[in-house]
Amino acid sequence: MRRLFITIGLLALLVSTAQAQKASISVLDFGATPFAQKTADKLREQLRANSELQIVDPDLARAAAKGIGYGGSLNLTLDEARDLGAALATDFYILGDAQTLRRSSSTRPVYYESYCSLFLVNGRTGELILWDRPSLQSDQAAETQDRFWSEMLNAGIPGRIALQIRRARTDAEKERIERASLEQEPAIEEAPDDEKVAEAQGLRLPRPYLRLRPDYPDTAARAEAEGTVDVLVDVRADGEVGRVQVARWAGFGLDEITVDTVRKMHFFPAMRNGDPVAMRVLLRYNFRKPPR
Repeated sequence: MRRLFITIGLLALLVSTAQAQKASISVLDFGATPFAQKTADKLREQLRANSELQIVDPDLARAAAKGIGYGGSLNLTLDEARDLGAALATDFYILGDAQTLRRSSSTRPVYYESYCSLFLVNGRTGELILWDRPSLQSDQAAETQDRFWSEMLNAGIPGRIALQIRRARTDAEKERIERASLEQEPAIEEAPDDEKVAEAQGLRLPRPYLRLRPDYPDTAARAEAEGTVDVLVDVRADGEVGRVQVARWAGFGLDEITVDTVRKMHFFPAMRNGDPVAMRVLLRYNFRKPPR
């Protein structure tokens, strides 16, 4: 009981300490157009007004991202995202894409859409912790852009970013304390990349009874988003799914629907010399826009 009280007290102290320190955050460019640059500048300006955040100079962030060859992708593996976070040397960073597009439809001959895809990434873990895609439509390009900047900020997006950062920092401290106070779980074996290698080791890899395919969600359809989602799946010795971790994220609801789909799957478990064993496997799902 005394150990429990000590753990709880230490947890409260660390969480309060984390909350008292400013979180550093980089906002990378959202594109090369004046609209993209102004959108990023306006977001930086709003985030600077938050006393919990320290915004990195955009020139320094731009140089660091260029230095490791980052080309603007919004579909990164955890390793790639961590490498970018290490180069930026910030706790969190925001990637994005902002454009104004001329569109037409059967019900509306010509109109303009301004949008910004925002990805908030934990620079230490590489996890995508928030995505959003505010957009606005109007008959005139200039009017669309002016209204977009105003409504994007009025929609509370800077506040949502700050709230998610606060939650991520608190959760990280809780997880660190819990890991320290609990016995380490045994490491699960990772499946070899090649079935021939597995056979040479006396292994039969896990196989799903039925490989379910995630639906293409409306959130991705509205953004016309494409991407690849990789998930690491712990398949227990009884063939049931344990932990599921996103190893390559794509945002726009693609990660969530992939995890939900994988959790519904059942497997023939991995076998070693005739005995079932727990094993971690990588599943990959490629999402493409449905044909019009």
